[in-house]
This record gives sequence, C-alpha cells and structure tokens, in this order.
Amino acid sequence: MISAERIPNNVDLHLNKRLQRALEHWQPKYIQWWHDMGPQGFQHYHQVYVRTAISVDAAGWAHFEYVRLPEYRWGIFLADRVENRTIGFGDLFGQPVWQEVPGEFRNQLRRLVVTQGDTEPASVEQQRWLGHRCPSLYDMRNLFQVNVEEGRHLWAMVYLLHSYFGRDGRDEAEELLERQSGNRDKPRILDAFNEPIETWLDFFMFTMFTDRDGKSQLLSLSESSLDPLSRTTRFMLTEEAHHMFVGETGVARIIDRTAQLMKETGLAEDVRKLGGIDLPMIQKFINLWFSLSLDLHGNEISTNAAAYFANGLKGRAEEDKWDEHRVIEELYKLETVRDGAVVPTEVPMRNAMNEVLRDWYVGDCQAGVDRWNKILERHGLSDRLRLPDRKFNRGIGQFTGLRFDPNGRMLSDEEWTRRKHEWLPAAADREYLLAIMNAPVYEAGVFANYIAPPTRGIKGRPVNFEYVRTEA
Repeated sequence: MISAERIPNNVDLHLNKRLQRALEHWQPKYIQWWHDMGPQGFQHYHQVYVRTAISVDAAGWAHFEYVRLPEYRWGIFLADRVENRTIGFGDLFGQPVWQEVPGEFRNQLRRLVVTQGDTEPASVEQQRWLGHRCPSLYDMRNLFQVNVEEGRHLWAMVYLLHSYFGRDGRDEAEELLERQSGNRDKPRILDAFNEPIETWLDFFMFTMFTDRDGKSQLLSLSESSLDPLSRTTRFMLTEEAHHMFVGETGVARIIDRTAQLMKETGLAEDVRKLGGIDLPMIQKFINLWFSLSLDLHGNEISTNAAAYFANGLKGRAEEDKWDEHRVIEELYKLETVRDGAVVPTEVPMRNAMNEVLRDWYVGDCQAGVDRWNKILERHGLSDRLRLPDRKFNRGIGQFTGLRFDPNGRMLSDEEWTRRKHEWLPAAADREYLLAIMNAPVYEAGVFANYIAPPTRGIKGRPVNFEYVRTEA
C-alpha cells in the first residue's frame, strides 16, 4: 500500500531522511511549476473526478474521487520486486539485476532517465490551454487525468535521479522544471514535445501516437538491469494505458461523428459545412503526429542503442518474446539512402535496436488505425485511414532532409513545397479547427458537434455525470 506521508510512496521514504528532505525541498518547486504551467484556469475553483494511485496491486490500485488539481496526491510508486530477477538481455544476460547504479554506466543511465523525465512535464505544458476549448466535461476530465499522471511520472524519474545519481541527479531534477515546451532559450529535449497542442484533434493524436511511443520506451526501460528503473516504469505502464485509451477513443469518436455527418450530406458534400471534421483533415493529423512520434525512437542505425542493449540498460519491448537475448550475430535489414536511391541494407541488429523498437511501435499503431477503419466500415463507407510510410516527414535518422510522400516515393524539394499541405495540416486547417472548438462545452452530458459521445462513462459513472464541477 502507498503510505500517507507528505509524499505518498511505497519505497519507505521515511527511512531515508536525507532523501526525504531533498524531495520535500523539490516538492514546492514542483507545485509552483504546476500552478504556472499546468491546466490554466481550472486549478483553484474546480473539482475533477480523477483516479489516484493507492497501491501497486493490479486488482485495485486506484481510488476515484473529486480533487482540486493542485491537491492531487502525487507520489513515488514502484511495482513489486521480482525475486531472483536476472538480467534478460545483452552481454550480462543471466546475471543478477542491479539495485545500485554501476559506476561505468552512470552517465548512460542518467541520460535515459533525464530524457524520459523531460517528456512528462513537457506534455502538461503543451496541453495547458485545452480546457478552454473542451468538447465536453467527460473529455476535460480525461485531459486532466492525463495531466496529473504525467506529473506523477515526472515524480517517478525525479525519485530515481535523487536516489541513485547524487548531486548530478539533483541538479538534473531541478533542470526538469526549468526547461519549457516551445521555449526558444530552454526548450524540451525532444522536438515532438515542443510542438504546440492547440486543438483537441492534436491532443487526441498526441495521446494516440506520442503516448504510444511513451509506451514503447517504457516497455524497453522496464527490461532494464537497474531494478528500480524497471520497477518504476512497470508501474508507469499501468497508468499510461489510459492515456492511449483517451487518444484512440477520442479520434474514434470524431470519426464516428464524421461518418454520421457524411451520411447526412449524402456522402458527397464537405462535412465542414455542418461543423464536422472531414476525413482528409483527420488523415493529415495522423500523418503529422505519427511521423513526429517516429522520430522519438532515434536514428535507425545507432551505436548508442547498441551500447544500451549490450550493457543491459535498455532492452527490446517484450524481450521475453524473442528467442535470442544476447543478439551477437543477428542481422537486421532496413532501408537506407545511397546515391539518391532507397536501398535495403543489412546491419548488426544491436545497431538497429531503435528500429526494432520502432517496428513494435508501428505494429501497435497500425492495430489502432485498423480499429478506426472498422468504424468507417460499420457506417458503410469505403474511405479508409492509413499510416504514412516511415520515411515521410522525418526529422531524425537516415531520411532527415529528404522528401517523401506518404507512400514512400521520393520527391524533389520543389514538389514537396508545392504539395506538403495535401498531407500535413495547413494554417487554414488549424484556423477551422480553432473556429469549431472556440466555444467550450461545460454542460454535463452535452458534446460538441464534431465528436460523438463515448459508449460508457468513467468507473461505472454515466456519460452525463458531472466529471468536472465548479465549486460554489
């Protein structure tokens, strides 16, 4: 069970007074960051029906109640220790996992923790104005649930930095509150977390695609030989599942409503005339957020990824499903560009670990898009949504600076400039979305015209439940 201390935890924080004091010193700075950069306009006079972790027991780990957001019980929760756990991959395969950070891997592990930690407050900052454009109280509640859990995931990484990385870790924890999404002077580490999220279509795509990258990264870190990192990320995955649910079902409900409006217009007219979001627009946002999220996996060929795997720091998603865990002689075939042409190339699989993880990610995304297409099929529509080719709109890796269409065909710079807004959102697209989202919906059980209601509410509550209520 989680303790009821000032900082809720299941790591016996009270037994380490030095660590406890350090985290209690960091806590007010975190709360100040939350007030400054968290959901704007909904922190002081609103009660939100959210879940809060009270244990790490899979059978009943969460408690649901109304909470003012700044009073949410953020804390430090690690999954239960697996007795006699051994290293599951790399050169040290089969040896006991580590309870402390080996000196020779200190910098590499700190880099992994800091990069993961930096994404958590970044997404809260990106989304802080969305409450003023919400399509329903149900959706606003889901936004705030995602926000508070991203804040808790920041706490998870800060605990590791303070506990295992000494002064360097404490300094890095301070920096996590000083960088800011989109800030010109001190931006967030990864580019996708500096993109503005101004519309709810962006938010749903972000939680569908970018949070799914978060899932793939957490799966790989949950294999880590550093047992506290593994245990931390295993519990984070429990919370992360809801974030992807919000994204996938949010887009699904927009698609459902779009299909209804297409039927009303006889399938021929533009659903924008009825205030809906047309399928070409939805496809553009798939193209944008999927390609941005692909970049988060890093370069296709990476000596850093090879070292992380060899040293047991970061494994493959679902490592147990692989037959060979040392991966010494295996090769991996991927696409590279040579002399202006895309050609298949074989590289040592360890050097392609980013691409191996990207394979898992693409497959998981495709399953979600397939579910979206079943909605169109149920409505009797022949239209289908799709993921763009991996080479499309890439800013990191082998295809940086090269131009491809969503089918993977190489383009000249001139053709890309002329046609890119056929595939990616243009300013006019965003202006339209902001126009139809300009009036927020704050009445329980009422939904904006462009999105269908969910099939069920939260934790057995009805769809028309007052998920966010204003204090008298």
